Amino acid sequence: MSNANFVDYVKVFCRSGKGGAGSAHLRRDKLTSMGGPDGGDGGQGGHVIIRANEQLWTLLHLKYKRHVFATHGENGASALKTGASGGDEYIEVPLGTVVRDAETREVLFEVTSHGEEQVLIQGGRGGQGNDHFKSSTHQTPRFAQPGEPGDEGWFILELKLLADVGLVGFPNAGKSTLLAAISAAKPKIADYPFTTLVPNLGIVKYRDDRSFVMADIPGIIEGASEGKGLGHRFLRHIERNSMLMFMIPADSNDIVEEFRILLKELEEYNPELLDKQRLLVITKSDLLDDELTDEIKKELPDVSYHFISAVANLGLVALNDTIWKMLNS
Repeated sequence: MSNANFVDYVKVFCRSGKGGAGSAHLRRDKLTSMGGPDGGDGGQGGHVIIRANEQLWTLLHLKYKRHVFATHGENGASALKTGASGGDEYIEVPLGTVVRDAETREVLFEVTSHGEEQVLIQGGRGGQGNDHFKSSTHQTPRFAQPGEPGDEGWFILELKLLADVGLVGFPNAGKSTLLAAISAAKPKIADYPFTTLVPNLGIVKYRDDRSFVMADIPGIIEGASEGKGLGHRFLRHIERNSMLMFMIPADSNDIVEEFRILLKELEEYNPELLDKQRLLVITKSDLLDDELTDEIKKELPDVSYHFISAVANLGLVALNDTIWKMLNS
């Protein structure tokens, strides 16, 4: 998916339908000149509903649809006929979409399973017809309830990718190269920072037709948790990953320091991210000989690690085995 086609943030204006008015009709026909009340109820106004769709991967389809209106309920009629309900308006979104009130920034809800539906705005209730207001002392009420108005407001839809494994690292750490090597994904790859500007998802086929989903998160920079670069936009995609795989190239000036900075950025953005399982992967390890590898191992923090090279196809099978064990532990 090209950068232009990946949209993970949209702001939409939504309005629900108003309820139809109840009828104040009095029954009249060729046999009845002064009948009692027979006004029907007004119809329910249409809701605006968010529905999760596993076939969607982006909010692109909402980029140019900034206004979503449900239809109004119809008025009640004679002979106790209830007005038709207004049509609900559905907004289809990818799994992992979070809905916020645009004014308060409050999270209203999130959808994470296919077909899950959440009512964003309730339609107005239809008014009651005059038949509801008759009594022994007031047998011919000539009034009925109006329908309730609908509601409206601006809302923010944010996509947080759902994946089993999230790749975390500084720009040019080899995340896209690894994803391309072990899945069918085809991310843009080059030898300069910030080649990846949007997240990429890849399905990694494992043994016996099993698989897991890996997400290549755009490179983090120091200060990303404070919004530097596109920090918050990148970091929110890490929140839904089952485990985090920290990727640091073997030619880094200080592997331990890079790992510390990455952990610090995640902690400052959301401390709960540190509760996820972690795996440290040293990429581009085809540049190392046995002696250098042993020296690096002595300095690594107390965390599970792997040395790999996606280009040389070094250590990838063992890496997948470890990922599968961690995901199913």
